[in-house]
Amino acid sequence: MLRKQLFYLTSEQLCAYQWDGKALSDGVCFGHERDGLDAFLDYVDEHANVPAYLMADLIEEDFQRVLLPHVGPRARRNMLERRLLQQYRDTPYRHAAIQGRDTEGRRDDIALLSALTNPAVVTPWIAALETLKVPLAGLYSTTLMSAELVKRLALKNEHLLLVTQQSGGLRQSYFHRGQLKFSRLTPDHERDGAALALSTETDKTQQFLTSIRLLERGAILRTVIVTPAAQIAALRPLCVDGPETSYHFIAMDKAAAKIGLAHAPTLADALLLQLLGKGGPDSHYRLGPARRYYALWRARLALYGVSAVVMACAVLWVAANLWRYVDASNSAERMSGEAAQYDNRYRGSMSSMPPAVDKTANMKAAVTLEHMVGAQAPGPLAMMTLLSRALDNTPQVRLNQLDWRVDLPGVAPQASAQSQGGIDAELTAPIAAALFGIPGAPPQTLRVDAEIVVTQHDYRTVVDSMNQFTQELARQPHLTVAIEKLPLDTRSTVKLSGKAGASAASAGADDNAKFTLNLQWKP
Repeated sequence: MLRKQLFYLTSEQLCAYQWDGKALSDGVCFGHERDGLDAFLDYVDEHANVPAYLMADLIEEDFQRVLLPHVGPRARRNMLERRLLQQYRDTPYRHAAIQGRDTEGRRDDIALLSALTNPAVVTPWIAALETLKVPLAGLYSTTLMSAELVKRLALKNEHLLLVTQQSGGLRQSYFHRGQLKFSRLTPDHERDGAALALSTETDKTQQFLTSIRLLERGAILRTVIVTPAAQIAALRPLCVDGPETSYHFIAMDKAAAKIGLAHAPTLADALLLQLLGKGGPDSHYRLGPARRYYALWRARLALYGVSAVVMACAVLWVAANLWRYVDASNSAERMSGEAAQYDNRYRGSMSSMPPAVDKTANMKAAVTLEHMVGAQAPGPLAMMTLLSRALDNTPQVRLNQLDWRVDLPGVAPQASAQSQGGIDAELTAPIAAALFGIPGAPPQTLRVDAEIVVTQHDYRTVVDSMNQFTQELARQPHLTVAIEKLPLDTRSTVKLSGKAGASAASAGADDNAKFTLNLQWKP
């Protein structure tokens, strides 16, 4: 937990304490005169970068309970601001809190307004802190902080009057169902008469609460007195229970144990300061521009935090990279050692074997060529498939003869084995690599001799059938169709002869319309 400096302000003096996250240091007190302010400036100058928390315990603190119409959050804030300004026009230290809704009528909001009505007591100390640019976190009220003390002491009475002896005097705070409604501070000029005045001041407070209808007639006011254990014996005979009053005592050491103080203090100041040090609210009373140095301090702290996080992430990233680098280096060394072992074992195995037929690189190249030939070597199956698709769509076409070959430009045709001296010549004759699909599949050609089968010589049907057949072939990808011979010779130099119609079929002549196509396919 961060360090804090806590200031306790009364009408007579200001006491400064240092908070180290667990406990308070001994207090250093300064008077309201000029010498006291100068000494306070010298003291604060030694702790200028530590955030400050100012707690006021003053008689000039007023509390008013008002009813306001129940409206939305934004309108409620504006209404509270206007009501605070009307109620406490002469002080900037104002506070408002909504404490629920009324149970009768239109169920208005119940608001508790409070203010430090004499700002002249507080302003010099705040100005001194602002002069040294001390980050002032907030201005707090001992009365409002006592609500947290009631929670820590587990006091859950419906009508509760908490009585504490503080530096400013005898503080009496009234709580209705755990919510603060009223508080008054009685100056204690004579410490020896405090026990005698306790019962009297309690009766006055009860009469006042009854008069303003905060306490119903006949309701029992439970008065809880927090005091050192040594004083309980002297106070108990003076605090006699009445028909509407009951007294209970809490020893200071027990209260300090519940709050976390190691040593029981004499006054309740240390209890409230301990609660503030452990983490109080943002601020009871607004400070306005006097809080700007605290905002700057928080921004600087946030930047330091972000920088620390970025630095930590960078360190982790560098550590992870170093770890990966070391791991990769170890893996590389291990793999290099394994590779050297395998090489030695391979050389040892190869040294005991007879001479190899060929080198490993040549064997690898042979396997690669074998895969290439198997995938890209030409064959008639692909062109037969394309031709079959076209025949399925033109059943009137009948094949007579097919001639498939692989002819590459610039490659001489292969002679037969008989013309070159038999099988031995065939084995020794070089063959072009392109004919095996190396490096790519070669183009292929297919000569197609076919005829048109018709029941009678209808030349238009013959021509249309051949055109349909050629178009079906031309639709195949990478296939080029060239017509070598038409089924009907329409050249002007040739005599057109023959029969048409049923008479031609009855003649029994086998003169179906024949045609020849040259197909070229480039895979």
